Amino acid sequence: MPDPVIDLIYLKARLADFLNTPSPTGFTDEAVWMLCSELTRLGLKYEMTRRGAVRVRLPGREVTPARAIVAHIDTLGAQVKQIKDNGRLEVVSIGHWSSRFAEGARCTVFSEGGAWRGTILPLKASGHTYNTEVDSQPVSWQEVELRIDAVTHDRYGTVKLGIDVGDIIAIDPQPEFIDTGFIVSRHLDDKAGVAILLATLECLIREGRTPTVDTWWLFTIAEEVGLGASSVLVPDVASMITVDNGTTAPGQNSSEFGVTIAMADQTGPFDWHLSRKLTQLARDNAIPHQKDVFRFYRSDSASALESGADIRTALLAFGIDASHGYERIHESALVDLSRLLIAYVESEVEISRDARTMSSVKGFTHQPSPLNPTEHS
Repeated sequence: MPDPVIDLIYLKARLADFLNTPSPTGFTDEAVWMLCSELTRLGLKYEMTRRGAVRVRLPGREVTPARAIVAHIDTLGAQVKQIKDNGRLEVVSIGHWSSRFAEGARCTVFSEGGAWRGTILPLKASGHTYNTEVDSQPVSWQEVELRIDAVTHDRYGTVKLGIDVGDIIAIDPQPEFIDTGFIVSRHLDDKAGVAILLATLECLIREGRTPTVDTWWLFTIAEEVGLGASSVLVPDVASMITVDNGTTAPGQNSSEFGVTIAMADQTGPFDWHLSRKLTQLARDNAIPHQKDVFRFYRSDSASALESGADIRTALLAFGIDASHGYERIHESALVDLSRLLIAYVESEVEISRDARTMSSVKGFTHQPSPLNPTEHS
């Protein structure tokens, strides 16, 4: 078939929809409703777990060994830890991110009394009062508080609003889609990944493309707290590709352009054979790419393996600057990643033994050795 044509307008529209729908871990229901509505519009049938993780099967020419592609809907956020005597809120993070990026953030507190707007501020927020102490105060979640945009002067006034300990706080994404192709927003991790999966599905359906084997498209709801794909896999899946961000920073080989193929993260190397297959597919299809290793990073792949899934995993990333902060990506990387996913689902199965969960050494893979320097499968 000819090269796939990814609908960038569709991809960016879905990304904007999800960015503007709050979904910190533990508060993902409305984003799940939006996802299911879009899957239905595309003519796809889906299944949902009790808590809202979603999976879609796109039938292939063969059933097994099935493949999976996963992205997560949930984002970073915060939660009310305590209502302070001054009526403001002590907060704790949802997911792992620095309070440095919370300072000055506009946000919404979702409580039984309604949704209340507010701002997360340093404890010493006024330069006219604290002078240089504004610059010297430590960076930690204990050094910030949430100022609610409601008339409240003390703890009693805030409680009367219906706000309570444990209420979820969603941080405003403030998305900007810039003419240069850059997209700047909070929560691009991993709503850009969700948009990539939807755009890939849309292209496969529109162009009448059939995967080689059954391919499951997974959307998880608790990756930011380490749970991710632990409860949404099916037994037939033999390999899974996670789509998430790749950090661009000094000392990293990731880029905001092209696809970043992660070779390892803090949980160890990704599957040797699957990662090299993806690299070769990128070469064969002239998709710009680079490899990287992440030291302080884990993904849906880790949660799947830790839950006991005996599958091959890999990570494809769109390069993101200032991850878990004010993030920036380039739209071209999203298209490149979608193209690589299509190349993957249309590629032939090389390790047919993977169709069985248990078997003998017959058909098992090889890796290069002094005796077989080029043999790998």
